[in-house]
Amino acid sequence: MESYLVLFVFFLIAVAVAVLVPNVNLITNRFLKINRSEKGKYEPYECGIPKIAPLNRHYFAFFYIVALVFLLFDLETVFLFPWAVAFRELGVLGIIEAFLFVGILLVGFVYAIAKGALKWE
Repeated sequence: MESYLVLFVFFLIAVAVAVLVPNVNLITNRFLKINRSEKGKYEPYECGIPKIAPLNRHYFAFFYIVALVFLLFDLETVFLFPWAVAFRELGVLGIIEAFLFVGILLVGFVYAIAKGALKWE
């Protein structure tokens, strides 16, 4: 019963910190802030550099798709590593499962190529 009491007290402290700390910061900021309204304050910028191009320019999603394909193969490597470590103990069933896993990923890769997701245009 004592261990549950300690756990309950720890839970109450965690909830109090999660609720009070952000609110204390917000309230303190409201009273201590300096209100300076300058011309460039509300203009968009990137990394502190003033804008040099119009804001309505088009961003290509190709880099996002390449990153997703990279993550796909990176995760494949992560999941194949334990299989490679325990290769001898798994036997024939382990080999079949590994090839099935790689085959499923290969189907996804072929689908991405067929949809033109990896064309450098």
